[in-house]
Amino acid sequence: MNGQRTAASDPYFPDNGDSRYRAHRYELALEYRPGPNRLAGTARISAIAGRAPLTEFHLNLAEFKIGRVMVNGRAPHYTHRGGKLRIRPAKPLPAGAAFTVEVHWAGNPKPVRSPWGGLGWEELTDGALVASQPVGAPSWYPCNDRPADKASYQISVNTPSPYTVVAGGRLLTRTTKASTTTWVYEQPAPTSSYLVGLSIGVYQTVLLGDPGLGGVPMTAHVPAHLLPQFSRDFARQPAMMQLFEDLFGPYPFGEYTVLVADEELDVPVEAQGLSLFGANHVDGARGSERLVAHELAHQWFGNSVTIADWRHIWLNEGFAKYAEWLWSERSGGRRAHEHAAAAHRVLATLPQDLRLVDPGRKLMFDDRLYQRGGLAVHAIRCALGDGAFFRMLRDWATVHRHGVVSTAAFTTHVARYAHEPVDEVFSAWLYEPSLPPLPVPPPVRPTASTPAKPGYPPTNGRSAGRASA
Repeated sequence: MNGQRTAASDPYFPDNGDSRYRAHRYELALEYRPGPNRLAGTARISAIAGRAPLTEFHLNLAEFKIGRVMVNGRAPHYTHRGGKLRIRPAKPLPAGAAFTVEVHWAGNPKPVRSPWGGLGWEELTDGALVASQPVGAPSWYPCNDRPADKASYQISVNTPSPYTVVAGGRLLTRTTKASTTTWVYEQPAPTSSYLVGLSIGVYQTVLLGDPGLGGVPMTAHVPAHLLPQFSRDFARQPAMMQLFEDLFGPYPFGEYTVLVADEELDVPVEAQGLSLFGANHVDGARGSERLVAHELAHQWFGNSVTIADWRHIWLNEGFAKYAEWLWSERSGGRRAHEHAAAAHRVLATLPQDLRLVDPGRKLMFDDRLYQRGGLAVHAIRCALGDGAFFRMLRDWATVHRHGVVSTAAFTTHVARYAHEPVDEVFSAWLYEPSLPPLPVPPPVRPTASTPAKPGYPPTNGRSAGRASA
């Protein structure tokens, strides 16, 4: 078998993922012992071959010891080197055929190397945490590691009973036998491998909002000593959820979970139906509230509406950044245009060498991409006007719910809502590296249901005052 890139490989990470097939479902059964940091797992992956017969394929998996590999119940030929489990079935799989792969592995999980440091499984002082964006998923389970390959997941984790296991999705069962407990989570929504989050630690579990009101079930898992600060810092998350459902459409998953690790994290990280924060993001003064909004917004932009490959990452981060500004605007803080102006002033002092549409791997997490992405969304809002912009935004999240998108799909979508051509807006903000002038919002005519505040988005009949409660 050769290590050549497959057709439609991600240009930023050509060694990750295999487009010759697509995964449909992962069933992961894990045993983890925190003391020795020992992980043993079995993965059963249901998949579908592509348009050509499949004589070989690969999964991404870090350097664990492989116990057994099966394809459709038969032992294949396989090799495992350089983070790739290359598999050659005993018989070629016909084009379009459904098949199953079973992999048994064990070892001491650790982060995989990347230009941004270690990614994926991280052993904590007391427990473990998984934050995989963009290529850390193979640090703990075998997967077709590319964002466009979305599948459902069932994750079972057996670990010592004092620990809580948190994963994205619905907790199906929690069964204690002797000194260990097995937690089983189900995530039926299509999920990218990098968005499969997991944490094992000692936490207090609290509910956010009133589940009796029929809203999205929201749960938090927090170290006990941080609960007083957390209760203030995340108090307005239910109002954020209400606002974002108004603006972006119904929340795309069955539940939303927040986890605060008892260690510092450089930045919060989104996972499917789950957001991971560090202890440093909890200060009791709402000092990181914009990040609470940012991670929640990713559930629509990035998690439900997923990029085809990492060249389009601005579609994740630009919309999450703009959601921060919308939350500020609707909760009594600065207007989105004020945030845009501040971001523009900062970007004007920095190098002009970043193209949003294809920033390159080196710059894909540069702070300029986040800020310029938010500015690009604001420029589109200014070009369309609020009415058309918010219809466009909600429809984008609704039409592509649980789907895969690209920048080209987005520009085509936006053009349908424009009264005049917007090609120059796209060219200036997405394709050219030089910073365009700050966009100017059109005047807003106050109505009986819209406060006379420039740039205020529609409320769909809900009181804006509830967002600042």
